Amino acid sequence: MIEPWHWLVLGFILLIVEMFVPTFASLWFGAAAIIVAALLWLLPMSVSAQIIVWLVLSAVFLLAWFKFIKPLSVDRTKAGLGGSVIVGETGMIIVQPQPDRAGMVRFSVPIVGAAEWMCRTRGEQVAVGERVVVTDIVGNELVVSSMESQTVTHKNMQV
Repeated sequence: MIEPWHWLVLGFILLIVEMFVPTFASLWFGAAAIIVAALLWLLPMSVSAQIIVWLVLSAVFLLAWFKFIKPLSVDRTKAGLGGSVIVGETGMIIVQPQPDRAGMVRFSVPIVGAAEWMCRTRGEQVAVGERVVVTDIVGNELVVSSMESQTVTHKNMQV
């Protein structure tokens, strides 16, 4: 005869195992075992019914984890990726770049861990509030170009 405390101990052992094996698999088996212990305290069940309830709960928890919960925790930032992921992104000038000092561009969403980046142009004048596109990276600064010049260049390339 399996007592409710057996399921409780099994559940806590599986939860402790999860601390050392970060797969989130034993977590759900442990949670299911703890629920079976609670159910067994409330109503009597045969051993086979206990095992079936435990397996069904474990499967439901695993399915819920992989189908619904885990996709919400996916990191959609580009932090940790190479700098080339910035090229082609569009932002807005918040500090106008000058020939002797860098300006600042702000992106609506943080890119590679930051929403604001130092920037320069290649001889082009851009004003505060103007939309720009990143064309290159030099050191820690972005090389930007105005959106109008990019669309003109793109149209000339199509002709």
